[in-house]
Amino acid sequence: MQAVPTMRSDAPRSYCPINLSLEIFGDAWTLLVLRDMMFGGKRRFRELMQSDERISSNILADRLARLVEQGVLTRSDDPTHKQKAIYSLTEKGIALLPIVVQIGAWGSRWVPAAKKLDPVARRYLREIQEGGPRAWEKRMAELRAQHLPAR
Repeated sequence: MQAVPTMRSDAPRSYCPINLSLEIFGDAWTLLVLRDMMFGGKRRFRELMQSDERISSNILADRLARLVEQGVLTRSDDPTHKQKAIYSLTEKGIALLPIVVQIGAWGSRWVPAAKKLDPVARRYLREIQEGGPRAWEKRMAELRAQHLPAR
């Protein structure tokens, strides 16, 4: 009797580039983790736990592990505490900044509740959205300086 091939659980649903991208960063929690790292300066587990959306620790641990596995983040030991880690964006992760900005721009325009964003955050968001690719590249350069090892 011949064995029936089984589909691997890690096989993509399709090879469409949009699908493949969404399989890496296409859920709300992952995007919020990236947002907090890109714009909130958060790099440690506890810092990421303190976002307004109140991510649970098990979901955060899962998303961080997946982002590290996919090469979007790196994880290194925290020199101040042996049992803690510091997460850093990779170049692959930093390259997601324009996508995160555009999602924010869409929400600012089409989701009425976004008007309740605090004025300081709203001003920053507007500046980076209206600044376009030049503003994005500036922020990406800042992230490279903060997250990538010196070259």
